[in-house]
Formats: sequence, C-alpha cells, structure tokens
Amino acid sequence: MKILMLSPQPFFEPRGAPLLVLWRLRAMSQLGHTIDLATYHVGQDVSIPGVSIHRTPKIPVIKSVKIGPSPTKLLLDVLLFIKAFRLLRKGKYDLLLTNEEASFLAIILVKLFGIPHLYDMHSSLPELLTTFKYGRFRPLIRIFQWLERKAIRSSDAIITAYPELEEHVKRIDQNAQQVMIGSVADEGDSVAVSEADVAAFRASHQCLDGRRVVLYTGNFLPYQGLDLLINSAKQVLRQRDDLAFLLVGGTQDQVQYHRTLVEKLGIAAHFHFTGVVAPEEIPLFVKISDVLVSPRTGGTNTPLKIFSYLQSGKPIVATNLYAHTQVLNNSVSVMVEPEPDELAEGILSVLDSPVLADKLGSEARRHFENNYSVESFIEKTQQALRLATQPETIHEPACQ
Repeated sequence: MKILMLSPQPFFEPRGAPLLVLWRLRAMSQLGHTIDLATYHVGQDVSIPGVSIHRTPKIPVIKSVKIGPSPTKLLLDVLLFIKAFRLLRKGKYDLLLTNEEASFLAIILVKLFGIPHLYDMHSSLPELLTTFKYGRFRPLIRIFQWLERKAIRSSDAIITAYPELEEHVKRIDQNAQQVMIGSVADEGDSVAVSEADVAAFRASHQCLDGRRVVLYTGNFLPYQGLDLLINSAKQVLRQRDDLAFLLVGGTQDQVQYHRTLVEKLGIAAHFHFTGVVAPEEIPLFVKISDVLVSPRTGGTNTPLKIFSYLQSGKPIVATNLYAHTQVLNNSVSVMVEPEPDELAEGILSVLDSPVLADKLGSEARRHFENNYSVESFIEKTQQALRLATQPETIHEPACQ
C-alpha cells in the first residue's frame, strides 16, 4: 500500500506528537507499506525503510515550532496543504493518513481526490486549546469543534490514542470506525542498559553519584506539573537528603525558569536539568533512577512517558488524574492527588519501602508486556489501515 501521511509538526524532534509519528511510520514500514511523509521544513531527517520525507518550503526566520497553537503553525499548515495537494496531483496513493490539525486539511483533500482517509487522532484539538490557555476565546473553540466534527465524519477510520478519546469520537459519530491504539515505548528498553554504562554516567555526573534518583522526563509546559514536583521535593528533602531530582526535557527558557525556582527554594543542589535529549538516551536515565514521576495537573491524554516508565519495571508515582488512570492503577503505581504534600508522601513511600518498590515495578513491567508491546502496536496499526481502505467505503474524485 502507498500512503501519504501529513504531519503538522517539526519532524523529527524528541517530543510527544513527533514521537507518535515516528512510531507509526516504523510500524507501517515493518508492515511493508510505502509512505510519503509531508511535514514542516523544521526537524531532523530520520531514515526508515520505505519512508520518503517531503518538506514544506524553508522559511529562514522559522527555526523552531513551539508546542501548541500559534500563528507560525497556521502559516506552516497552509504550506503543508499546498505540499499535500501537489503530491496527490502527482502520485497515486491508496490512503491519506493525518494527525492533529492536518485532519482539517483532509476534509478538503478527501473531496478533491476521492482518497480514503485514516485520522490518527492523538487528542481532541478543541480540548487542547483550553490546555494551552485559549479557553477564553469561545469563537475559536467553536470553530475547532466544528472542524473536528467534520474531520471525524469525513474519515473512513480513526485511530484513537486512549479510552476517553474513543468515547469522545462516539459522541460525535456513533458509527465511526475506530481502533484504539495505545502508545508504545520505542526508545529502547532500559533493562538492556549495562551496569557499566550506569556507573560511567554516575561517575561523570557528580550531582547524581551516590544519590538515589527521582526522574521526570517530558516537556516542561505548565500542565505537566513541574512546579508541583519541585514544591513536593522541598518536603521530601526535609526527611532525606540522599536524593537527586533528575529532570529531562524543556527548552532553555523553561529550564532556566525552573532552575531559578529551585534556587529560591534552597534545593538547587539536589536538582539536575538535562534539557532536551535524544530519545535513545532516555533508557539510560530511566535505568539509573529509583522512582519515576509524572506530576501532571491537567489534560486527558496519557503522557507518552508512562509507557516507557511501565516498560522499565521501576516504581511509578503519578497524580490521580484521568490522563494517568486510563493506563495506570494502584497495583502498578502509587497514585496521589495533585498536591505537594500528597506527591511528597507518594515519593517517600516508594523510597522507604524496597518491598513496595519491587512489587510495583514487577507489576508495571507485566502490565506493559500484556498491553503495550511493539507487536500489539504494529498489529493494531495494520487493523486500522485495513479498516480505512475496505472496499465498501467509496469516494468520487472531483479532480486528479
């Protein structure tokens, strides 16, 4: 099958949506499909068998694209539409695959070219607008809600990333064909990291050597709860000072903001910030850690970090939000309310009880292997592709 995939992100960058795109591309490649990926001019090239990357025209003043809605993304999405239109005019494709706001572009492209459309729905975009503080712009929310309904109803099949999103789609279109595919930890298994690599890393990072490590990975946007984690750390460090908090991710400005915060609280000596790192480095950070935390305070989409956390077999402490409870439960993690004292108590409960830590880690690993393996991800991806291209769904092309 020849597939045109539209990705309205900087591809590749080691963050949420581009990682999902990377995993989907690898799955389709392993299934033997050929994919043309149309994406922004920003991002690193990656080599995947059967995948060709087609970028929008380079705009020299745009060197990065921040997470969330922006005028920059709007301009790049116009260029992405033009790129997709030209590719569809030139080539014969069996399927159009989109994610995020590229699904809005597909509303028009499907009508023009009569091509089956698979919507890889990472999250509800109207809901994300509220997450990024656009909730007060009600006309904009209504426009996104209308576009989302059109995108869902014009799709031949939809991949949903988590249960709440599946229910959301059903509320819009009860007859929508869906496959729910959870994320997968594809950066590599931390279990395979050697003890020699761990020892060398600790020796080269004196702030970590000899200390137990509490790890956070991911972006540093407000809904991720980094302020909550830092305030809870102050309480944890009152009871034990043998800890290092390792925070992986964040732009330079975001890292500086949080460095200033820990300095004001007088706990900077216990914090180490790495900034953004390559995905293949994550398993080493997970391997050296004793507790993995996800202090999220908002949103319903499950953080991608949760899947690599589960795979690691390390104890997890996470806030008791639907974003987490769709995947986590009390048998595989410590669930706490999103308050500093609650999070501090959860972290300490794991650090103070090796028996609890081992039990949670073992159950987490088992939960991952039973539900989120790479094999399952690939199999469900093929199911979604077949569902979108089944012969009873027919479109009449307006132009070719």
